[in-house]
Parts: sequence; structure tokens; C-alpha cells
Amino acid sequence: MTIGARVLKTGLAVAIALWVGQLVGLGSPLIAAIAAIFTIQPSIYRSWMQVLEQLQSNVLGASIAIAAVTLIGNTPILVGLVCVGVILLCIRLKTEDTIALTLVTVVVIMEAQGQGWMVAWDRLAAILTGMASAFAVNVIVAPPRHRTRFMQRVEEAQSLLSRLLRTVISNELKESVYRKEQEELRAKIRKLEDFYKMFAEERVWRRNDKLKRGRLLVVYKEMLTALERGYALIEAVEEQYWAVSTPKSWNRLIDREIEVLCGYHEQLMWKWDGKMKAGVCTAAPPPEASMLLSEMIDKQLEEDKVARSRMLVMTAAVYNYEERLRRLDKLVDHWMQREDQAEGAQEKEEAPFKE
Repeated sequence: MTIGARVLKTGLAVAIALWVGQLVGLGSPLIAAIAAIFTIQPSIYRSWMQVLEQLQSNVLGASIAIAAVTLIGNTPILVGLVCVGVILLCIRLKTEDTIALTLVTVVVIMEAQGQGWMVAWDRLAAILTGMASAFAVNVIVAPPRHRTRFMQRVEEAQSLLSRLLRTVISNELKESVYRKEQEELRAKIRKLEDFYKMFAEERVWRRNDKLKRGRLLVVYKEMLTALERGYALIEAVEEQYWAVSTPKSWNRLIDREIEVLCGYHEQLMWKWDGKMKAGVCTAAPPPEASMLLSEMIDKQLEEDKVARSRMLVMTAAVYNYEERLRRLDKLVDHWMQREDQAEGAQEKEEAPFKE
């Protein structure tokens, strides 16, 4: 088990919230620590949005709590009713993620009203201190690097996808091992979707950086889509291949096509990482390969309509996967050309200073 950056930052945010609370003389620094725990998020943008939403909901909750104590008191039943009202209000404002900390604010303020207004404001200040401490830690200490994490996950998922595709027809892996790795691949793809969303959410202010990041997002989206199409091919072969008796010539052809696509996908990752030699082209399958699969179905299975339909499903999955890889290849080439042009322009600008 590894300890991630978010775990360490949560502990650090709690410690800083407690230290700041004691430094400024808060009566309840423990509440600041609780607020810090709720505010830590996996990305800077989400952390900032969490602060804004928490600030809005907590100020609103504090106002409701103060008004409720002033008008109707703070008996246990009334505190519970106010909490119900605050929950409904947060749902109406679409700030469900802030409900927990807002309820903490309401309860501690209503409970503190019997001790005086200053204590109530002290509790609210403690919550704001915890939120500020957590946001500062998330921005300053090991800020999330979604680009690096995304590419690491893509390479892991692609390696696992290739192994499963290469064995889905040959049936070489043990069933337990195959199912375990298939579930692992599905989980990795879902996690990649989360990483992509977090990377897309981050804000860039410079115009050139925005354009570059926009192109990068297009490439990343296509990498994710290619993995999803590859996983769909695995499912199509699992559901259809073993349900019918297919011609041996067609079996060899689809097995060879899947092998070529796996190698093509691997080389695209090598190209993106800059591991391929200059001038070397990726080994894309010939365009007529997928069409040949369909032609063989028409020729050999004219009478068996069920088998023909199942084989067409597999052929469509192969074609979809191949098309996404070809599109990814074009996007990677376009990205690398733009990067080379940008580097060349930068070298020209720096040349007079070097002389």
C-alpha cells in the first residue's frame, strides 16, 4: 500500500489548521482541522470551487443558525429541524458536496449561542481558517500533475489491453487471471476518465497556453477513446466468438488483424513518448484488412445467418478500434509537427542573443 500525495496533504492541512488556530487564539482549533479535511480535493480547480461553495454554504448556514437561535431557540429538536432545512437548501442550490461541513457549522454555532455571540463567531472563523489552510496546502505543496499521471495510466492500460486482446482468441490465460486483468483494465479506464476530467477542468490564462492545452486535450481524449474501443473489442469477441463455429481461415485472419492492431497501438505510444527513430512510420494495418473480414463472412456463411451476424459484430468492433487508432495517429503527427514548429521559432528568437 502506497501513501499518495493527497493523503499527505490532508495530514499537513490538518496540522497547519490546528497550528494557525492556536496561533490566532481560536477557541476551537479542532473545528478548523475538520474543515481542512473536507476542503482537500484532488485538483486545484476543484479545491478552489470547493472553497467557494463551502464559503457560500457555510455563511448561509451560519446566518440561518444565528437567526434560528435568536427567534426560536436552540433546543435539540429545533437544531435537528434547522439541519433538515439547511440540507434541503443546499440541495436546492446544487451544493450537495458542502452539506457535511455546513451542518457542522450550523450545529456548533447553535450550540455556542448559549455561551455568547463571540463564541459563535469564533466557531465560524475556525471553519474559514481550516478551509484557507487546506486550499493553501493544495496549491503550494506538490500541486497535482494530471498530465504525468494521465500518461502513466494510459501506458499501463494500453499494456494490459494488448495482453488481453492477444489472448482473448487464443485462450492462453487462466480464466481467473483473465477475469482479474479484465476487471483491472475496466477500472483503469474509468480512472482515466476521472483524470481527463480533472485535467480538462484546470484553468490556463495565457492565450498560447490555452491553444496548446486545447490540442493536447484532443489527443488525450482520443487516447482514452482508443482504449475504450479496444475494450469493446474484447467484449465483442468474448460474447460472439465462442458462440458460433467460425471458419478457420476467418479465425486466422481476425487473430492476425487483432495482433496488428495491438502492435499499431503500442507504436503510437512509443511515438508519443519520443521513443521511435526519426522518419520511422507506425505499422498501420492496410485499409483493406477489415474489408477482407467482411468479404469472407459473405462468401462462407451465406446460409448460417446467426453465425454471420455474430461475426459481423466482431468485424465492426475491429473496424471501430482500427479507425480510432488511425485518428490517434493523425492527431499525434499533427501535435508533433506543431511542437517542432514552436521549437524552431523559439530557436530563431534566441539566436541573436546567443551570438
